Amino acid sequence: MEQLSAGLILFVVAAYFLVLLTISYVTGRKADNTDFFIAGRQSPWYLVAFGMIGASLSGVTFISIPGWVSANQFSYMQTVFGYLIGYVVIATVLMPMYYRMNLTSIYTYLEKRFGVESYKTGASFFLLSRVVQASFRLYLVAIVLQKFVMDNYGIPIWVTVFLTILLIWIYTFRGGIKTIVWTDTLQTFCMLAAVILTVVVIGNRLEYSIAELYESVRNSSYSQMFFFEEGWSDKKNFFKQILAGASIAIVMTGLDQDMMQKNLSCRNIGDAQKNMFWFSIVLVFANLLFLTLGALLYIYAEQIGIEIPTKLVDGIVKPDTDLLYPTVALHYMGPTVGIVFILGLIAAAYSSADSALTALTTSFCIDILGFKEEEEGEGSTTQKDQQRTRFLVHIGFSVLLFFIILIFYMINDEAVISQLFTVAGYTYGPLLGLYAFGFMLDRSINDQLVPYICVASPIFTFFINTYSELLFFGYKFSFELLIVNGLLTFFGLFLIPERGEVAEK
Repeated sequence: MEQLSAGLILFVVAAYFLVLLTISYVTGRKADNTDFFIAGRQSPWYLVAFGMIGASLSGVTFISIPGWVSANQFSYMQTVFGYLIGYVVIATVLMPMYYRMNLTSIYTYLEKRFGVESYKTGASFFLLSRVVQASFRLYLVAIVLQKFVMDNYGIPIWVTVFLTILLIWIYTFRGGIKTIVWTDTLQTFCMLAAVILTVVVIGNRLEYSIAELYESVRNSSYSQMFFFEEGWSDKKNFFKQILAGASIAIVMTGLDQDMMQKNLSCRNIGDAQKNMFWFSIVLVFANLLFLTLGALLYIYAEQIGIEIPTKLVDGIVKPDTDLLYPTVALHYMGPTVGIVFILGLIAAAYSSADSALTALTTSFCIDILGFKEEEEGEGSTTQKDQQRTRFLVHIGFSVLLFFIILIFYMINDEAVISQLFTVAGYTYGPLLGLYAFGFMLDRSINDQLVPYICVASPIFTFFINTYSELLFFGYKFSFELLIVNGLLTFFGLFLIPERGEVAEK
């Protein structure tokens, strides 16, 4: 074992955050609310595109996807190919509408299309979705730092979680999205560099050339990518994964304030579409790289006799695949890989969590508290008052993430990647149904009834998922649960009586 010392890990983490704080200071010195929310619409598209890779992949991909390969092979690539369909819809339908309406919060569309209740409902579901997802992603960083660093000093998990969130808050509270566009670029680079270096070192340790590495993965039991044989009852079925991937991309990127906030910070719709095009291409290869790493980690573990980490769940010992990559990188591959892994892990989690914290603050301030871009004027809240309120909201969401991460730490019982998309299937479904209804049908609805439909749909979805094998002759839902949720919302809205004139589409 070539274990990286806890002290060295702490030093690397501290040095990395000094760099982030420097970037934050430079970009946030003169930032106002417009800079915090949309960076004055001056972000270079290529920086946004590259930084979005890290935000999309996140710490979930960085740790969970490689470990997931043992049970699911390369089936996740089917979902990734589905993403491409969703990104086309985002670039050609959603983003032009957002720019045409000059939106800061994308949920303002729902107010113009249906009314205030729909607007507040959509924003509330986003807030719920993002709080849960950001908590999951930061949880990954916390457990790795706890296991490999903090436990050595007897530091409890709550202190680790507190420090993790505090560092994010410090470098985002002033500059917001203006800072994040630049920090995400650095963090994406660190994450991809960690994966590439790990693959290279595994090749050297096994004395494989690049061609031999490729052949070892292709000929292994992990490399199957497409699944057609078992039909629709198989969770890994190709068509299910493609449809699910397209819907996940639309809701978790196109209908997500976090991801769209970066796109809306571009100078114009042309730059934003170029960003989406290049982001889509690079994301496919990035996910393929992570899956390849996962296969190589298992091959390497088998070759040198590394035991897969385990955890105790309800009195049963189960594989803890989320800890495979950190265990190999920090204990078996030397200090260089260990250091780069730590940088990659922190970068992966923080590249999504920092923008999530900013997006949560933005959505709450604009959608719930009613901030307007025209702050000045008789009877309006002053710029100074709004900045003070935004500061308090930023703190409030940081505290909320802290408690949710601790709760998740106590109840976690399966791979985080699976939990992430399961939760998204329930919380993003109503958003998918609302926007689909607004774009596809030329009719108005009774806005007062929308919250009831959007709450009922996830409940019915949960019931359908729980009893799916009984109701649908053995059928098991996977990521396509999101589509079911969206359809229930859509048809629920369709049953609402029309009221008033059709609003803006």
